Amino acid sequence: MKPVILFDLDGTLLPMDQDNFVGGYFGLLAKKLAPLGYTLKEVSDTIWRGTAAMIQNDGRRTNEEVFWATVAQTPKGADFLRDQALFDEFYQNEFLMARSFCGFAPEAAATVRRLKAAGVTVALATNPFFPRTATEARIRWAGLAPEDFALYTTYETSRYCKPNPAYFLEVAERLGVAPASCLMVGNDTEDDLAASLVGMRVFLLTPCLINGKQKDITALPHGDFAALNAYLDAQIAADAEKSR
Repeated sequence: MKPVILFDLDGTLLPMDQDNFVGGYFGLLAKKLAPLGYTLKEVSDTIWRGTAAMIQNDGRRTNEEVFWATVAQTPKGADFLRDQALFDEFYQNEFLMARSFCGFAPEAAATVRRLKAAGVTVALATNPFFPRTATEARIRWAGLAPEDFALYTTYETSRYCKPNPAYFLEVAERLGVAPASCLMVGNDTEDDLAASLVGMRVFLLTPCLINGKQKDITALPHGDFAALNAYLDAQIAADAEKSR
């Protein structure tokens, strides 16, 4: 049986320096909201508080519900709720300029398409902080289309975030597969490596590696896209042999 491949997006299929991207993204959003009296600090502090709450989500509500319930408790919460429609407008329009804060790796899209052509199920396990519109935009920036994936996680439908192991269980459940049949490909030694806690295999893509705690990854499958493709070929062959 062929493995199910889960890909992270930011820093994996879509190269980026995370701090540069977040700073640019917040700047665009603050510019959008500035005519209404919001400052960059108010915007960034509020988004970070909402994000922290989503990371702690216990699954009783969607990440979207948790985010806005948390925003409502901030100093300008009533204003943010009043102007919520502007956020939707932002992600459909100004957010598209955030592409300039990202790189592009043609081998990323080529890898996904090669797997699909081989009949492998491919899903996008990106941390579901963003709404669907923003996630679909970032997929396109990577040279792919939303329909290339059997599933892609967004804040409207997800109830957990990485590195909570429940996030990976939720993804496997939605795909209708066992966690042990999944391989998580990501670039973060905290967020993506957490997939191993539920029995998933993990490959760490290193061109944009995030390793804040300086973990030793020498014993883990890791490397660039060439190394990833060699590893995937070996895993697919091994799994096929087991199913005979």
